[in-house]
Amino acid sequence: MRTSVPAVAVWGRTAPSHSITAVMITDDQQTIVTGSQEGQICLWDLSSDLKISSKEILFGHTASVTCLAKARE
Repeated sequence: MRTSVPAVAVWGRTAPSHSITAVMITDDQQTIVTGSQEGQICLWDLSSDLKISSKEILFGHTASVTCLAKARE
């Protein structure tokens, strides 16, 4: 059984910079993944009417994310 724990990031009045350097869309076409020059990876929900909303931002890389690849379970 998979258990997910939502992550919470808190920042001031402005979100961290996210200069996109890589883009990937999942096979189900419901999630967009972006990598940034600042080292974050962001997950975005893509609705059926093509509206994009932020889902998660992952911190931890010390260098730019220049490539994204799908992995199998």
